[in-house]
Amino acid sequence: MAVRGRVRFKADDIWEAPDDEYRYEVIDGELFMTPSPSWKHQEALMKLSAYLALWVFPRQLGRLVQAPLGVVLDAETAVQPDLLYVSRERGGIISERGVEGAPDLVVEVLSPRTVARDRGIKMRRYAAAGIAHYWIVDPEARTVESYRLTEQGYERTGVHGPSSIFEPALFPGLAIPVDDLWS
Repeated sequence: MAVRGRVRFKADDIWEAPDDEYRYEVIDGELFMTPSPSWKHQEALMKLSAYLALWVFPRQLGRLVQAPLGVVLDAETAVQPDLLYVSRERGGIISERGVEGAPDLVVEVLSPRTVARDRGIKMRRYAAAGIAHYWIVDPEARTVESYRLTEQGYERTGVHGPSSIFEPALFPGLAIPVDDLWS
């Protein structure tokens, strides 16, 4: 009896994905399909994006964009983080297709369907790709976790909860009242 092998996908396969209600990602050759996010997810993402946009764009610090946008990390990994930032100095990794290389920052907003992946395989792949800053926004816990890449992997630099102010090291001077992301 023949044993069927598992299909391995390439990062370039996401460009052929159907235009439907799913977000497609290829991580280490495995295809992931995620349905449309919840209202809570999208609202937190929009509010965080607004704070960052009002900081990044007037200062011409770089480029900031929300999903869907493909980020090719290697031949077998193409992801669509909820939010990403590429500094002006590293703008050469931006192409017509998306981002081809490691952004300076990726942000994932957790949802019940993605929490294990966002805290697991995606976090490991982001670190392996050299993404310097990773934030995890948790609408249920009402927290923002910030991570900085070290030689050993990601080091958590803070958990910013209710009634706190998030002052990201990547953007000195920026202060985000965490409660504003949920209200």
